[in-house]
Amino acid sequence: MNAPSPEVDVFISNYTIVDPDVYHLWVNGYSASEAVSILKQYGILEEMGTTLDLVASDILDHYRTYSLLEKIIHYPTKLDQQLAFQIEPQTKHILVEKYYEIDDIVIREFLGKKLSSKHRKDLDEVSEKTSIAIKSCRRQFDNVKRVFKAVEELQGSVIQNISSIFLLSEDLAKKYGVIVFIACMRFETSKRKLQMLTFPDFYEPTLCIMNKWTYPKSSPEFGDTDLDREFLLELREVRVLLDKEKDHKHIVCQKLKPEFLEKTYNSMEGNFRLLNRAIIGIAYNLHHNRDLRGFFLEVVERIIDPWRILGWNKVDVMNFLKVYVNCAIELDIFQDAEVKKAWERYMDVITTSVKQLY
Repeated sequence: MNAPSPEVDVFISNYTIVDPDVYHLWVNGYSASEAVSILKQYGILEEMGTTLDLVASDILDHYRTYSLLEKIIHYPTKLDQQLAFQIEPQTKHILVEKYYEIDDIVIREFLGKKLSSKHRKDLDEVSEKTSIAIKSCRRQFDNVKRVFKAVEELQGSVIQNISSIFLLSEDLAKKYGVIVFIACMRFETSKRKLQMLTFPDFYEPTLCIMNKWTYPKSSPEFGDTDLDREFLLELREVRVLLDKEKDHKHIVCQKLKPEFLEKTYNSMEGNFRLLNRAIIGIAYNLHHNRDLRGFFLEVVERIIDPWRILGWNKVDVMNFLKVYVNCAIELDIFQDAEVKKAWERYMDVITTSVKQLY
């Protein structure tokens, strides 16, 4: 009589393994052979106790898997629908987040330009200028274009739409939201005066515009790529401040005299009219599309440049703006509560812009 066969539990899994280091190199545009060389320099042979041939074979296998996954990652929600790869939730997050990662210096080259096939052909120049691999530049360009097309016509929060469609973290969705907003508004970002500005320089002011100048979140028929036109028209009413310029200046000077050095105080007193009219002038014309598109250029040329010429430091600039805004409200000349609110919404963006760009 034969002895009973022992019971054997067999578990077969085809979960897709993603090596973060190899995936990082693939996403950043390195070839498989370049990845082998880089990992060799990092000491992977000694760490793993293996041979170069085995490492090369393993990396090629990873690269083939990532290439097969790439088209699915273009539309991340499909990762849960496809059956070819079994992927754990944490691995899905790594795949998507890393693939849609952006380099600030590369994205800066896209700002203010149409996301057309013509500009895609110019990515060799972007790669050379930024020292980022051409494959990575193409990936980032295509990702931005894909995100833009997916959300430009949608209502509601552009950041939330990006996050839900592309499964991105809040921080990364905000970056794409800012890129989409700048493209939708067609903000001028390429003029010579603005060329020294980085993507992070545009990021905070643009995010503030999205929060302060668009329609309230309670307006379901609009998204936050739609500027509140009633607000822009109400800004014309802040010209009333020009009629009270002397009173406004007197209160501002009174409050800042103990704070400022004599040189700074004298330059403020002598140039208050120039600064005041620049700030109000930009507000008055924002309802014109042409002036709106030139907002960043206007802020740099009409507000920031004069302060730089006068030699003010950033602390004094920010102190001035805080007092300047509050003193205007103290004058009680904004008879309409909506105009007062528009003034505060406008100056929140001006203050954030100056703080970032100065």
